[in-house]
Amino acid sequence: MAQKNQPERKILIVYTGGTIGMVQDSATGALSPFRFEGLLEAMPGLKSLDISISSYCFPHLIDSSDMGPEGWVHIGKVIEENYDSYDGFVVLHGTDTMAYTASALSFMLENLAKPVILTGSQLPIGVLRSDGKANLVNALEMAASVDEEGRPKVREVCVCFGDSLFRGNRITKFSAESFTAFLSANFPALARVGVHVKWNPMLEQDARTLVREPFRVWKTLESHVLILKIHPGMTPSVLRSLLENTDLKGLVLGTYGSGNAPTSEAFVEALSVARTRRIPVLNVTQCAEGSVEMGKYAASTQLRDLGVVDGKDLTTEAAVTKMMYLLGKGLDYEAVCKALGQDLRGEMTCR
Repeated sequence: MAQKNQPERKILIVYTGGTIGMVQDSATGALSPFRFEGLLEAMPGLKSLDISISSYCFPHLIDSSDMGPEGWVHIGKVIEENYDSYDGFVVLHGTDTMAYTASALSFMLENLAKPVILTGSQLPIGVLRSDGKANLVNALEMAASVDEEGRPKVREVCVCFGDSLFRGNRITKFSAESFTAFLSANFPALARVGVHVKWNPMLEQDARTLVREPFRVWKTLESHVLILKIHPGMTPSVLRSLLENTDLKGLVLGTYGSGNAPTSEAFVEALSVARTRRIPVLNVTQCAEGSVEMGKYAASTQLRDLGVVDGKDLTTEAAVTKMMYLLGKGLDYEAVCKALGQDLRGEMTCR
């Protein structure tokens, strides 16, 4: 929450669509988007946050199942156009692809020095038991929070959901029903929200790091990227046919355990097509928790020898959006592979 001796914080709410912004018509029972002009009247408790709230609504609301690069660029443009006018941003978004959007924005919003907090809900905000009101209040409070010197405590893309504030490129949706729908298995929460907000000291330390380069939004993303999870019985011919597709520009390979894959000669030969065609391949584990350690077992050694990039503890969502971002930069094969293995926005733990 903003400090008493600090000026009122200005926060822009960006509504993209999704469950949180729906209210139920008492007569018909139908769900429709609520008017943000009446937000303060509908939630008078927001006034106690000492925040000046404005809103922007997508002209055509997007169900999260339809969210993708075009929508991410739209969000980025809204933030870019309003960056100097607001102290922080809260993005209301459907939960199904929220982890993808948060990851994508973490890469696209370069030199970010203000909070961008995504939130949503499992039930519409107009439903009696909705988690939307608490999530929205918490997200606004996180976006407006400053330290003793008036600097924002959050200076990155995050997701505020349930009782936690997470780094945006570290989460995965793990439940379709729970009010704590997101999991950050390999990275601690940046804050826990209860009677009091308990901040992770690491975040407060990061907030002291000054961003010296000007903020900008990278708007070119390469969509010809595929996620492929290895499974028992998958034939090498299927892998080969995918890699021979002339439209494919990058592959995220979901492997077993610590990065293991079939060791058959046919599989290795099929995967070698990627190196021949200079298609970057990024290895991420299918496990919800843990990290790829290529070379730990023989079943991952051949991947390393083929130039497959060790994705360490990247989530699938961060892996695919990072690939889209780097390929969209127009970098060559070697540069993309090198950057995929580097930590750019706190998305991976480098050993």
